[in-house]
Amino acid sequence: MLNGKKIVVVLPAYRAALTLERTYNEIPFDIVDDVVLVDDNSPDNTVEVGHQLGIKHIVRHEKNTGYGGNQKSCYKKALEIGADIVIMVHPDYQYTPKLIHAMTAVIAYDVYPVAFGSRILGMGALKGGMPMYKYIFNRMLTLFENIMIGQKLSEYHTGYRAFSAEVIRSIDFTHNSDDFVFDNEMISQVFMNGYEIAEVTCPTKYFEEASSINFSRSMKYGRGVLRVSIIHFLHKLGLVKSKLYSKPKN
Repeated sequence: MLNGKKIVVVLPAYRAALTLERTYNEIPFDIVDDVVLVDDNSPDNTVEVGHQLGIKHIVRHEKNTGYGGNQKSCYKKALEIGADIVIMVHPDYQYTPKLIHAMTAVIAYDVYPVAFGSRILGMGALKGGMPMYKYIFNRMLTLFENIMIGQKLSEYHTGYRAFSAEVIRSIDFTHNSDDFVFDNEMISQVFMNGYEIAEVTCPTKYFEEASSINFSRSMKYGRGVLRVSIIHFLHKLGLVKSKLYSKPKN
């Protein structure tokens, strides 16, 4: 715990058998209370590695639901076991769990309700090997999103995120996509509810075992991001009403 808040790390996994242990071993268990591993029907032995590491809360999907579908299970399980702060870390070791102290402190001491690890602040993305086309793609989409949503985030596309349980409970993420654009829909919901997001400079690593989407999937993701940004803008003006911003059912 930190400042009396229960901290739960969630690991949305797919083919993470080769990197899960490295990720898990960097989790700071001096403050982290529980870990949730959700395996999205991986063809490898991700679940077995999780058991070997002693992870108590393991959810295995019987069929592949996609990155967004995996996160839905992560957050549901974290809330179910009483999390006050939920940190999502990709178990492909692209992001270091060593920043969990910094990201959770921002939330635990009520400075911000949400914190992201940003690869763009400090040029961490390029130093870590992000392909140039992805970096340019990231910057262009982020500029468009900031204009449409009215914010100033350095990036909307990081997979390293920490939320207070209050924020997660305030949004109905069941309507969100099961694909990668889930992340941007969730950010849109967070901002629409009036919450602010802090950013922490985060290094990143690109290597063979780290998961990454290909060019065609990147283009599909980009179109989804543009759609979410435009819907956010129009909804805020009252010109459309999207179920994305409906209140969760108790």
